[in-house]
Amino acid sequence: MSIIRVALDVPLSTLFDYVVSEEKQIEIGQRVLVPFGRKQVLGIAMEWAGSSDLAAERIKPVTRVLDDVPPLPQDMLTLLRFCSDYYHFPLGMTVLSALPTRLRALEPVKLKQALDYTLSAAGRALDVATLPKRRVVQQRILQALREAPLSGAQLRNLSVSAPAALKVLLEAGWVEVCAPVPRTAHTFNDAHALTGEQQQAVDAVTQQQAYGCFLLHGITGSGKTEVYVHLMHEMLQRGGQVLLLVPEINLTPQLENYFRSRFPDVDLVSLHSGLADGERAQNWLKAQSGEARIVLGTRLAVFTPLPKLSLILVDEEHDPSFKQQDGLRYSARDVAIFRASQRGVPIVLGSATPSLESWHNAQSGRYRLLKLTQRAVQPATLPIVRCMDATQLPLQDGLSEPLLTAIESRLQRGEQSLIFINRRGYSPVLMCSACGWLSECKNCAGKLVLHMKDRSLRCHHCGFQQRVPHACPTCGDVDLKPVGIGTQRLEEALQRRFPQARILRVDRDSTRNKGAWSTMRKQIHDGEADILIGTQMLAKGHDFPNLTLVGVISPDGALYSSDFRASEKLFAQLTQVGGRAGRADKAGEVIVQSAFPNHPLFQSLRAHDYESWAKTLLAERSLAGLPPFTFQALLSAESKDEQSVLKFLHQASETAVQIQSEVEIYGVVPAAMPKRANHHRAQLLVQSDARKKLQAFLRIWKPKLDTLPSQKIRWSLDVDPLEY
Repeated sequence: MSIIRVALDVPLSTLFDYVVSEEKQIEIGQRVLVPFGRKQVLGIAMEWAGSSDLAAERIKPVTRVLDDVPPLPQDMLTLLRFCSDYYHFPLGMTVLSALPTRLRALEPVKLKQALDYTLSAAGRALDVATLPKRRVVQQRILQALREAPLSGAQLRNLSVSAPAALKVLLEAGWVEVCAPVPRTAHTFNDAHALTGEQQQAVDAVTQQQAYGCFLLHGITGSGKTEVYVHLMHEMLQRGGQVLLLVPEINLTPQLENYFRSRFPDVDLVSLHSGLADGERAQNWLKAQSGEARIVLGTRLAVFTPLPKLSLILVDEEHDPSFKQQDGLRYSARDVAIFRASQRGVPIVLGSATPSLESWHNAQSGRYRLLKLTQRAVQPATLPIVRCMDATQLPLQDGLSEPLLTAIESRLQRGEQSLIFINRRGYSPVLMCSACGWLSECKNCAGKLVLHMKDRSLRCHHCGFQQRVPHACPTCGDVDLKPVGIGTQRLEEALQRRFPQARILRVDRDSTRNKGAWSTMRKQIHDGEADILIGTQMLAKGHDFPNLTLVGVISPDGALYSSDFRASEKLFAQLTQVGGRAGRADKAGEVIVQSAFPNHPLFQSLRAHDYESWAKTLLAERSLAGLPPFTFQALLSAESKDEQSVLKFLHQASETAVQIQSEVEIYGVVPAAMPKRANHHRAQLLVQSDARKKLQAFLRIWKPKLDTLPSQKIRWSLDVDPLEY
């Protein structure tokens, strides 16, 4: 009998054997329906087996083969096996998590037929001039179709209202549907001449005929996106597909629009969690069929099957959003590098502030370093950075007089300012001035944040919420004061100081509704906002030509954080947010209010000198024996019962010691937030000076962890952790 081994979405590190009857045709990588316990579940056929450890009568048959979509290709299954092995996560859960939600359901999936549109005989005979003048979009569509048949995507590039106008023309009988015309060439709107540095970067990558990892280190505004566009053009000319990974969903719509304007007739799809399940599945299948030539997506897009893959681009490669923090805890950047190596194609990692791991690899020769040291738009220059001593200046709601004066001068000149603070809400905590009571969350080891608009106290960790008390719950005093600054408090203070200014607050609270962020972005571009107040949502990748001032409030927390990566993240964040200023012909200025203005971090920031800061950090990490000079894995556990968490981790530690390998095992410690959502949290770190040694140790340790008693405990193993 034929036995197939199937991957199922269950927390067991094994494949499951099923019998295949002769009338059923199964290919490796195909979705199958199989009995598991009392249920029918979806799985992926992974490999044929010559025999099974189970008795013949215990092996159940495959119920149904789902052949509605093509099977997962072999290279994708190899990639997923690698991820399961490297991150020590069950193979079945790894494979199933890589599929779009719609493909994990039992109903068949149908790929929508792509259609082109052409003029009918009546449409060709029609005199466009006879149409009413107000029907501008209809006229534009008819004129465009006179040249050649066009796809729906190409027609949408003509106007936002093209779908509605097309519907009218179809009903009138002037336009009809036709089969798609195979396209061998593509239009490339070569809008910008490359600078010498950009051209060198493009040439270096396009001459690479096999795998090669390039680190594109370009200052903010140096035109990294333009390098991506020209690399895409080259790969599309060769008939290839391009995968571009971006860290955040907020960046995908504007990039998508930009690439569509540069490649109007290339099929481009995006893949991110903001899409409906059906649309995401359609886009994924288009990529798998080779029809979609450019795939733009967030971290999960790294698992998209691409038969003609010829280039991978990872924008803002340093961004922590590329690391998944639950389930399969993979780094999309690292998986992308493995995938490029596996497929023998070049990969480009782009950043103004590369991660220390990537910078170290570039310095040691593992990656090839490409530099962009000038701003691409002339005469744009890097902004002037001024660090002000916040301890020596009187502050009004966190704002110093020099910063307020700078904002006022921008308002008079009709320019935009951005005030950056990475703290939403009105104030981080409410305090009683009589007894010192603080608004603490009853479920977490954190504070409740004051939100003035709805007079509530909210926990940003577990979501707990309560009304603001009229008096102190401890002593009854009514004098409760907000302590610290958040985005809402800044908004109120600036509205008082500049009553005529149009102020726009951009944070997770103000962009909660669907479409809110794209509306705000349009307002900023159209000059309908004078002062922007925002968290890190505003720091990345945005290009606002009229923005000339960035003010940074309270950045010092990272300088004395327990996270050894905190200062690296802060430098990246401040470089990014500062890079929003002066990107066109107007000079930019960044004002940082800090209690430590002479700290080496701020000295490097003033000089726009990432290299000296990276050198300082690498020297510190080398002395301390920290990544990138060592390799780590973090075992985290949480439970409502603190003692059971500690007991589990101590048993895990004893098991690790018994293995006797060349790995350092640290003590059991509370997590950075020891209590969250009523769960006590603790962790155990293991570390080695070689990745191979660590992996060899984990292969022995992980199966032993699976056997430890862990009732009512949630635990996870994170390889190459970013959060501690």
